[in-house]
Amino acid sequence: MSKPTFKLNPSRHHSWRDDARAWLFLAPALLVLLLFAFWPVGLGAMLAFTEVNIFDLTASRWVGLANFQALWDDPTFIASVVNTLLYLLVVPVIQLAALALAVLVNAQLPAMKLFRTAFFVPVVTSVSVVGIMWGWMYNEDGMLNQLLAWLRLIDAPIGWLSDERIALFSVMFVTFWRGLGYYMVLYIAGLQALPQEVEEAAMLDGANRWQRFWRITVPMLRPTLLLCTLLSTLAAMKAFEEVVVMTGGGPIGSTYTLAFYAYDQGFRAFDFSRALAASAVVSLIGFVLAWINFRFFRTEGR
Repeated sequence: MSKPTFKLNPSRHHSWRDDARAWLFLAPALLVLLLFAFWPVGLGAMLAFTEVNIFDLTASRWVGLANFQALWDDPTFIASVVNTLLYLLVVPVIQLAALALAVLVNAQLPAMKLFRTAFFVPVVTSVSVVGIMWGWMYNEDGMLNQLLAWLRLIDAPIGWLSDERIALFSVMFVTFWRGLGYYMVLYIAGLQALPQEVEEAAMLDGANRWQRFWRITVPMLRPTLLLCTLLSTLAAMKAFEEVVVMTGGGPIGSTYTLAFYAYDQGFRAFDFSRALAASAVVSLIGFVLAWINFRFFRTEGR
């Protein structure tokens, strides 16, 4: 008895009806993106080149690059750019720490679920609560200074949030502490999705633990690395909440980031033209950094 044969019709898989059906399913999501993402971004980018009349946008006047020239002449904006670039130092540190932590807590050891939960708690904690808590700890008579004094590491209290030389780094540490558990969970998910057969084959070939991690685990984890690096880069570019809650941009403007500068110009100084221009700069730098991330990981994947 001959076996039945089945012939596939290639045109069946790429017919215009299938394409139309796919676009039909995508249409609601695309419409929402168009209305609440693409349209506001496009409108904001256009208004960055105008003198904005907030009460009547149609009366806004085209001024070309004047808003960007005003930004360039503002030393606070330049300081914000520098601070934002410094803030990006959080990205490699948090990714390395989160990956190391994920490898550690992915092991089948006692109490690891409790360990994972402890690191994830800051992620689900309100940034207001986090800011207030670390504000107390950073206080000159707070727990951190008292601990360092007890260990005889300092002779006088450190102004973690009042010293303009270190205030930004104090805020950056809170961002690191708060985001560590989030990226740890993403890396755990990535590690648990990797096929174990490849690593088992490497073990049979005599590869040690470091060789298996560096030559097998890391390359296969590249999509997760790209996702986490991209998310943390964009989060660092938009650093805002911790600054608002903990320092309000002070002391002496030393913790101004680009996002906080845009907020300050728009909702404190009511200079919406300059705020929109600053937002456009944030978006442009974020786009460039995202492109670099994609290029870097694509090159590494060849």
